[in-house]
Amino acid sequence: MLSHVGELAALITAFCWTVTALSFEAAGRRIGSLAVNLLRLLLAFVWLTLYNAIARDLPLPTDASGHAWLWLAASGVVGFLIGDLALFRAFVLIGSRLSMLLMALVPPMTALIGWFFLGEGLGAFDLLGMTLTLAGVCWVVAERAPNGANGPTRRPWGGIALGFVGALGQAVGLVFSKVGMGSYSPFAATQIRVLTGVVGFSLLFAFIGWWPKVIAGLKEARAMRLVTLGSIFGPFLGVSFSLLAVQRTQAGVAATIMSIVPVLIIPPSVWIFKERVSPRAAFGAAVAVAGVALLFWPK
Repeated sequence: MLSHVGELAALITAFCWTVTALSFEAAGRRIGSLAVNLLRLLLAFVWLTLYNAIARDLPLPTDASGHAWLWLAASGVVGFLIGDLALFRAFVLIGSRLSMLLMALVPPMTALIGWFFLGEGLGAFDLLGMTLTLAGVCWVVAERAPNGANGPTRRPWGGIALGFVGALGQAVGLVFSKVGMGSYSPFAATQIRVLTGVVGFSLLFAFIGWWPKVIAGLKEARAMRLVTLGSIFGPFLGVSFSLLAVQRTQAGVAATIMSIVPVLIIPPSVWIFKERVSPRAAFGAAVAVAGVALLFWPK
């Protein structure tokens, strides 16, 4: 299993992002997704500072090289700011299911960009595993929800373009992180990305006059508990493990494993929200799991 540290880190990331997706969805309904975006990063910066102070005896990434700061900061802007803003807007325009279907483009985009920037190749088992995983995820996400709950029936090209930009932002952000990180600590690297995201969102909110809504969100106790939980499993643990994943395996393979969140979210949806799982969703989940298993197959 030591030879699959990257793949295991990607799987842990997917589990973390499942928790954060449920938390941020509930919090966003109370205080708005834009406020959640900034608050999650502020809290994550606190957790990362505490962790690095204990684990590295350096509360801030002052030991990072200029090369690391440049690429990781660029990754934070592209991934957190541009990518997430586009994705959350796409949710509104075209619905969450079609948006998540477009996010299934992240692994092949990441693999292509990783090949171009890093010269990363993929073996036959990797390609087969990626294909099965993406097919299973797309099969689950593309299922039409009952009673028109699948989001807006109209699919405006603007929303589709934003979903594409969100996927591209995630892919470029992962590869930029790998370029800048090298052998540097994934948790310290995440701190640089989060700090860049905080600065970017702060400037944006000052420009659009959104700070009063953020301050109002701080007064919502229930929402803040959810944001706190999501910040721990999202930009603190989830993003840090995602960087460990791309550090220890091919970026495309890591992105594929991390894309199974729509499959992992099925069990809690059944247990917590009492949703029914269709045979189609169960079959897609099985295909995705089989694909992930192939990615762990001895090379």
